[in-house]
Amino acid sequence: MLTGCYRSISTDFTPLKPWFLYLLECCDGSIYTGITTDVGARFAAHCRGDGARYTRAHPPLRLLGFESHPDRSAASKAEYRIKQLSAAQKRLFANSLETP
Repeated sequence: MLTGCYRSISTDFTPLKPWFLYLLECCDGSIYTGITTDVGARFAAHCRGDGARYTRAHPPLRLLGFESHPDRSAASKAEYRIKQLSAAQKRLFANSLETP
């Protein structure tokens, strides 16, 4: 006889919420790169001054684009890769992204 605590295994899996890498063009022409689970809400936060410290000093002008990633880790790795690029390279990359 088996004893112990057993958990039922559910076959009803809720898909994980995707993470997004996004690029903003700031009013001084600089490009901000970030990650989030809700691009629209994060852009609105940046516009209100509730976003990153950088965008408080360099208010966003527009969302250049975004791309989806399966989890935070993948989005963070993509963010690091993009942050290593020059501004010109970031603009070229932004041309390949989804836009709202």
